[in-house]
Amino acid sequence: MKFMITKTKLENELREAMRAGNDLRKRTLRMALAAIKLAEVEKGFPLEEPDILAILQKEVKSRRETVEEAKQAGRTELASAANDEIAVIEKYLPQQLSDQELKELARQAIVDVGATSPAQMGGVMKVLMPRVQGRADGARVSQVVRELLEQS
Repeated sequence: MKFMITKTKLENELREAMRAGNDLRKRTLRMALAAIKLAEVEKGFPLEEPDILAILQKEVKSRRETVEEAKQAGRTELASAANDEIAVIEKYLPQQLSDQELKELARQAIVDVGATSPAQMGGVMKVLMPRVQGRADGARVSQVVRELLEQS
């Protein structure tokens, strides 16, 4: 069952965190597994690996938003807690693409699609997103593609 790799790892590490009494990891892994389980119930079948990674990325994105909101409200302890949770979740995501790697993949997708203007950004994104799945945030990908298309 190839698609259960990350989920199984999360479940095993949750058990380890419970045995070790690590509240941060225990709480964070429980939230991540709950989000995965909810998505599985909604779909009616077990999720595949790319779907699980997408959920984990969504969890990281949500916590990054929490960090920003907490900083604006002057709640540094809340921002710190969210950053700690991000660090736990990111251990289960593939290594993020560097800016250079992302630009190279974006250039290749632009060539593959034959895009010449920002109006064709949707087609480029459709080709590029599966290639960067789990390794780059969609907003970051969109920004790089927009910049490259505006230069051409």
